Amino acid sequence: MSIESHYALLFIDGNDCDASDGASLPLINPVSGSAAGSVAKATPQDLERALAAAERGFQIWKSMSALERSRVLRRAATLIRDRTDEVALQISLQQGKPIAEARTEWQNCADIFEWAAEEGRRTYGRLIPARQPAIIQSVRREAIGPVAGFTPWNFPASQAAKKLAFSLAAGCSIILKGPEEAPGACVALVHALHEAEAPSGVVNLVFGVPTAISEHLIASPIIKKVSFTGSVPVGKTLAKLAAMYMKPCTLELGGHAPVMVFDDVDPENTAELLVKAKFRNAGQVCISPTRFYIQDRIYKDFSARFVELASSLKIGDGRTEGTQMGPLANQRRVGFIQALVDDAVGKGATLLAGGTPVPGAGYFFPPTVLSSVPLEARIRTEEPFGPVALLEPFSTVEEVLAKANSTAYGLASYAFTNSATIVEMVSSGIKAGMLAINHVGLGIPEAPFGGIGDSGYGREGGSEGLEGYMTTKYISHLSTAL
Repeated sequence: MSIESHYALLFIDGNDCDASDGASLPLINPVSGSAAGSVAKATPQDLERALAAAERGFQIWKSMSALERSRVLRRAATLIRDRTDEVALQISLQQGKPIAEARTEWQNCADIFEWAAEEGRRTYGRLIPARQPAIIQSVRREAIGPVAGFTPWNFPASQAAKKLAFSLAAGCSIILKGPEEAPGACVALVHALHEAEAPSGVVNLVFGVPTAISEHLIASPIIKKVSFTGSVPVGKTLAKLAAMYMKPCTLELGGHAPVMVFDDVDPENTAELLVKAKFRNAGQVCISPTRFYIQDRIYKDFSARFVELASSLKIGDGRTEGTQMGPLANQRRVGFIQALVDDAVGKGATLLAGGTPVPGAGYFFPPTVLSSVPLEARIRTEEPFGPVALLEPFSTVEEVLAKANSTAYGLASYAFTNSATIVEMVSSGIKAGMLAINHVGLGIPEAPFGGIGDSGYGREGGSEGLEGYMTTKYISHLSTAL
């Protein structure tokens, strides 16, 4: 079957399979709005088979040595790199992002697998000095059990890779609920793990109705851990559901990232960097810089250059040479962005660029820039998750920190300055899980990734990413029998 007409199957207990009743959901190409294939829609019976497989797979996988598990992940990483061209095309077709971004995302999956493979070999316990002779006190780190992982459409490869790699490195099995809008990357990842000799049942992949799948999996006594990346409302719903069954969660939710640009940096160079970061993946990035606060003295120069560059970005099919920004994922996103912009302008905001959908087929919305956005505008507190930037001047460090910390979110934040004093003030004063200073490099495998407040809790990446899939066992051993 050609890549233009892709059919994504379920993967359960080491095998590709249709849904038990043959049902499927349509795949839509966001560039044209037309059909691009279909994806199998799991039934409750399919989910039960996946749960039974994950339970069996966990018993095998947790008994293998950390070295053996590491070798599986490393072999999978090699296979992932070998398939870059094929899978990047699928990602671009199904999700819409430019092919260069799709290639980078897919290759990053190999880095994630390799990091987790090595970190999984270092899940050390410890000895605790005893208070009495003949007592040995130790702490063990053990795999928590089968995992239910829910991964989004905006980064259909790398977000799935994090859940797969870190859960497997810890010794867990997993049922991954992939994105129905862009399933191809998840299929390719689980196939790579299967070919790398992950035992049957260790990795399972399902698609279908998100609510039905989450309710079924989280309620099952087989599942011991929930990992979700997605919107704040859905994350809160899953957290409540998991709490009913006393199951721990890792929740990587939305963001509304502030950018603080101080007047000791070059405004035009900084604007060039930030335009690229803002409109990457059409702004459909949880850490996308969104609220731009620029110090008074350079506000005019920064905003003029930012608007100029944003307005000149080439929009189109991500597989076309020279495309810099693709479409939004679906028609719902177009309507949502339009509603936010209309609300802001209607309440007094100034539209500096964009503002209305691109005419014609597909789900294209141009790079949009707003200034003088009033506090009562929805976009001040609702994550746009799209190609919209808000520009606003500020005077002092204290003022900009208050503005930056004014939402319920706390995922990513950014600052640009050459002052060591300001770096320290921002580092200690910002309320966020992550801060990048003078660059936009967040999300590497070896660093913790996550937020606070409405942006969720728990971390993916780094040694912290492994901890979420493990439990602590304390053993106190009197070495002399009574």
